[in-house]
Amino acid sequence: MADSGSERTISHWNVAKVWKGLNKPVFLTASVVIAGLLIFSLVYGRTGGEAFDALNAAITSGVGWWYVLTVTVFVVFAIYCGVSRIGNIRLGRDDETPEFSLLSWFTMLFSAGMGIGLVFYGVAEPLSHYITPPEAGGIEGGTDPAAGQAMNLTVFHWGLHAWAIYVIVGLGLAYMTFRKGRPLSIRWLLEPMIGRQRTEGWLGHLIDAVAIIGTLFGVATSLGFGVQQIMAGLEYLGWAERSNGLFLVLIGGITAIAIFSVVTGVHKGLKWLSNINMLLAAGLMLFVLFAGATLFLLQSWVQNLGGYVAALPELMLRTAPLSDDGWAAGWTIFYWGWWISWAPFVGMFIARISRGRTIREFVAGVLIAPTLIGTIWFTVFGDSGILRQREYGDMLVDGEVNADTTLFQLLETLPLGVLTSVVAMLVIVFFFVTSSDSGSLVIDVLASGGDVETPRLTRVYWALLEGVAAALLLLVGGTASLTALQTVSIATAVPFSLVMVLACAALLRAFHYEATAMPRYVSVRPVGEAAELAASGLAADAAAPGTAAAPSGPAAATATRRRRWNVSATFAGLDYPPVQEAVAAAPEPVALAVTDIPSNAIQVDPETGTVSVDEEKTPTDPLGGEVFDTPEFEASAEGQAFRVEQQLSNGEERDAAAGTPADPVVPDTGGDGGPDNGQGPRDRGEAPGTQGR
Repeated sequence: MADSGSERTISHWNVAKVWKGLNKPVFLTASVVIAGLLIFSLVYGRTGGEAFDALNAAITSGVGWWYVLTVTVFVVFAIYCGVSRIGNIRLGRDDETPEFSLLSWFTMLFSAGMGIGLVFYGVAEPLSHYITPPEAGGIEGGTDPAAGQAMNLTVFHWGLHAWAIYVIVGLGLAYMTFRKGRPLSIRWLLEPMIGRQRTEGWLGHLIDAVAIIGTLFGVATSLGFGVQQIMAGLEYLGWAERSNGLFLVLIGGITAIAIFSVVTGVHKGLKWLSNINMLLAAGLMLFVLFAGATLFLLQSWVQNLGGYVAALPELMLRTAPLSDDGWAAGWTIFYWGWWISWAPFVGMFIARISRGRTIREFVAGVLIAPTLIGTIWFTVFGDSGILRQREYGDMLVDGEVNADTTLFQLLETLPLGVLTSVVAMLVIVFFFVTSSDSGSLVIDVLASGGDVETPRLTRVYWALLEGVAAALLLLVGGTASLTALQTVSIATAVPFSLVMVLACAALLRAFHYEATAMPRYVSVRPVGEAAELAASGLAADAAAPGTAAAPSGPAAATATRRRRWNVSATFAGLDYPPVQEAVAAAPEPVALAVTDIPSNAIQVDPETGTVSVDEEKTPTDPLGGEVFDTPEFEASAEGQAFRVEQQLSNGEERDAAAGTPADPVVPDTGGDGGPDNGQGPRDRGEAPGTQGR
């Protein structure tokens, strides 16, 4: 045991071994492009602000309609997978149990999926929509209808649509890796459509490299904005003044915690930090709920749920082509692009922690539950901010909403304002640490070719690069550089949205085959007595000669039809040897797997009534026949099926070499058509294969 442990330590930190395990085309391409874009953002972040604004405007106006349409399609896709037969598919082997407890699983996926944004926009976004509503809504700002619309829009941006984007990537990767044994990498989402050869070629390398670039820039940008909010909170409390030194201390400290977490791994550091962070966030939310206008907030939550459901059909396809206020581009389309750019990171991380769950559990946990939690969070903080502004009018700074300070302004109006502000800053820190940790793990998995377990050295490399990128952007370019990098990150969402649409089509092919081929299990009890068989309508087949008169007339015709179609309620009357032997020999009920066959694949002989199956018309597995020499394949359901098939094949070869028939023999009928009372040749001590079929 000591040797294996030391070997693991060497493999984690040995540069030569780590370099050998990297996917060079992806790692080098992503690293070079990241360095180039960082330099570009630093140099042109200030001077080229108009260029980045133009790029952002071109993206939002040119492909905004595409984002609105595709994200709504993602919601429909996710719900369909959850409520249909597809939902029964397990993301792993059929006998596998979830890797993490329900609470730990949910806290980790929620922390990675929403993160700092919940704190940053919890008060600011509803208040912004309340003060400055969209033209397309036709509602005047600062009014009661504007308050209801503000909450509908906020929940819309952070609800089903946001999480459906993560479902597409997370569900696809979890299925391809834990069910089908593919490496945990974005490229494999398209294998059912483009095949293994193209997936492993330059197209797959390009997809993974783009995913790494978008993930790292997204995490770095979030760190920058999170540090700015912490700095604003310290300034608001009068504890510190904005300075480059304080920026470096904050980024360095947060990055150090992230590195510690990423080194300890997902089962320790990340799980602990996620649980602690969710406890802090929940405690802060409950404090605001009970220290503030409790009854008003409870009433508002119920109303917000109803308002969201009622407004969803209109909002989900709204592009506002006749409005010129830029609201849709600045909010909805920006959010969809931002979520899509985060999808490789969050989706892959959710996939990594979802092994052993069914697709229905996955959809409920990733789509429905976070949406409900989000409605509570934004109701507590958003409606509290709107109520404060409506009654006292002190939530604005120079007539506008300051996203950096609105949370602290709200907490100041409640008891223990200083303490809760500190808790809020801790929540921001932990949210970023969990985002950085999970982001580093995801990037490392991509750069390592899809290996689930990656070296700690490269995890540290990516976590450091995220912190260095955020520090350089803040120190040299300030907010302008962060905005430039954010624009670049969103730009990666344009090609990746196409990948996600193709992934939906590819996954549907694989899901439909698996749902069709998925067996239903039935329990069959052994039946050996003629009376029992007679009760099931098969007495004519089971009775010994002379013990009962042969049926005549309509009864004979009925029995003949039953025998002709070869159907049995108990399987005792079937002449298929494996079923007969299994049912006859089993002391307890036998579990049999029954698979549905498409009606167009059934062929019935009109003369004899014999049923046969046309194999060419049965569904074919778009992912079948591929074998991988990887731990992921070995541990997957596909790998398990492959090993069983090999064992059966080897057994048939051994039987053939020994001159023994591969199929089980029919239990002896006594030579006169009478029953054998469940005794096969082995039961009587005879050599197998001596009886006729």
